[in-house]
Amino acid sequence: MKRKVLCTIVVALCTLSLVACNKKEEPTVDYVQPEIETVDKTEPEVTEAVVEEVHLEDELPAGMYFSELTHLPIDESLKDQRPIAAMVDNEKTALPHFGMNEADIVYEIMNSTQNDRITRFMVLMKDWGSIEQLGSIRSTRPTNILLAAEYNAVLCHDGGPFYIDAYFSKEIFKDHFSGIFSRVDNGKAREFTEYIMPGDLDKAFKNSGFSQTYTSYYPGEHFNFAAKVDPITLEKDENAIKATFIDLPFKHNGSELKYNEEDMKYYYSEYGDPHNDGKTGEQLCFDNVIIQNCTFSQLDDHGYLIYNVIDSGKAGYYCTHGKAIPITWAKGGEDNSITRFYDGQTGEEIRINTGKTYITIIPSDNWDQLVIE
Repeated sequence: MKRKVLCTIVVALCTLSLVACNKKEEPTVDYVQPEIETVDKTEPEVTEAVVEEVHLEDELPAGMYFSELTHLPIDESLKDQRPIAAMVDNEKTALPHFGMNEADIVYEIMNSTQNDRITRFMVLMKDWGSIEQLGSIRSTRPTNILLAAEYNAVLCHDGGPFYIDAYFSKEIFKDHFSGIFSRVDNGKAREFTEYIMPGDLDKAFKNSGFSQTYTSYYPGEHFNFAAKVDPITLEKDENAIKATFIDLPFKHNGSELKYNEEDMKYYYSEYGDPHNDGKTGEQLCFDNVIIQNCTFSQLDDHGYLIYNVIDSGKAGYYCTHGKAIPITWAKGGEDNSITRFYDGQTGEEIRINTGKTYITIIPSDNWDQLVIE
């Protein structure tokens, strides 16, 4: 009897031991499965991040290179050629303008605090040998001398106030042409008749001895371009705003830009009309628009001024493809330092789209009158 009871107890203890062992194994199975699921979920996220970092590259035709001013392919023979920066009058009497549609970069800057703060253009062209007619050409200001040096460009103008003399006396700024271009009988007063015509610049370079190629003062490429096949759209930028109409606070000229969805360009108008070329009739347009907020210093009671373009952390906007993002800009203290543009949110230098660029400097005391919508 005792032996039977003992056997029964042994069997019972073995049974309990097996049950207990089975209960300990169950949590182990449940614990392993979530780890496998977590790994599976992270794999597609890593793949997406890698895809977003891939940027396509444009194809370069034989015998050409990407222009440092537009990133568009141009003849390789022009690679080391210095651009020109031509001062173009923007008084209504000077219209129509000629040749500005062929420009790579166009600056529009307040030229005087008088006359309702009239503006003047500074037109940068890499392939200046192709100019058929550009202008009319007018005087320059100290601000333009500083900006032209950022591109190692030869400034083309017709005089200016004595404030420019101190700048042109410096070796870094001395290469400029003043008042030597062709006169065209257009029925207007003499100050509206000077144009850069074919052969003018070849003759000017020959007579002056100035280098046609980049000098030791060339600071390098100005912009960080996106490839044409991989353009910047700003669609995914949470800080982007609509920018299909830009009304600039230039009372005298009434300058404005309107976005065209079909060709994704900004078309320039002033004085209430489209800005059409005097020869081709084509309206002036751009792929990029950069707007800078900048203070200025008045030099005298005649309206002469200089923008404080050597500064940092100032506000601005970059506009392209119908969108705009806030940016900041900075220019160092060196005479030829490049103005750099940074994303207002990330602080990283912005990339701009391939093509022509319009840059305008808005006086800080008019900044609140800028309209982007």
